[in-house]
Amino acid sequence: MPTPALRDLHAGLSRQLETLEGKLAAGETLGGWKVGLTSGQARDSMGAGFRPFGYVLESRVFASGARIDLDAFVSVGVENECCFTIGRELAGEVSRDEVLDAVENVAPGFEINERRLPADAPAPERLADNLSQWGIVAGVPRAVAGVDFESLVVTLARDGQAVETVAARGHIEDHFDSIAALAAQLSRFGRTLHPGQRVITGSFGRCPVAGPSRWSGDFGSDLGIAEVVFA
Repeated sequence: MPTPALRDLHAGLSRQLETLEGKLAAGETLGGWKVGLTSGQARDSMGAGFRPFGYVLESRVFASGARIDLDAFVSVGVENECCFTIGRELAGEVSRDEVLDAVENVAPGFEINERRLPADAPAPERLADNLSQWGIVAGVPRAVAGVDFESLVVTLARDGQAVETVAARGHIEDHFDSIAALAAQLSRFGRTLHPGQRVITGSFGRCPVAGPSRWSGDFGSDLGIAEVVFA
């Protein structure tokens, strides 16, 4: 039986999905999902092991180098993230090995966040607001088997100047465990991970975007670089 606090969090996720259904009914397409609260100080911030989801609209999945209009946002920020493509359906409780078998590839990427709520907004409100998700940027995909995820070091840069460098070790949980947690969480709401969907699994560097600028995320030789321009 869920605790009252967990029921409130699940209510927030239910409201998020109601919003998604409205967007799908209006003609949008679901492009994928984010796994929340997997890294840094945010990890476990809504409860130990609680991994909420957020949806990603297909219309807001961009290729590396995309130019995005700053006028589209109230307040925007970027986070470097790994972006996985699902190759086979993942439903319910699945193992890490099953996730590995189901993931088609991985790309260096960004999550684009829009801050629509005050910083002290209650957790259920943040979940209903899609965890600030706005869109994602994905670079050139690579085979998962060729990437040493635990040894990744990611450098976030603005206009060619590094602003943050973050190592994966000790910062972010195992990406395939995160996708397994996502599959389990989605199943509680009657949802499944489908082939072709993108999944982002948690942030490395992050920074607000204060004005026109070019951002890059360098994931090293294993994954390469993703870029996005705000104008």
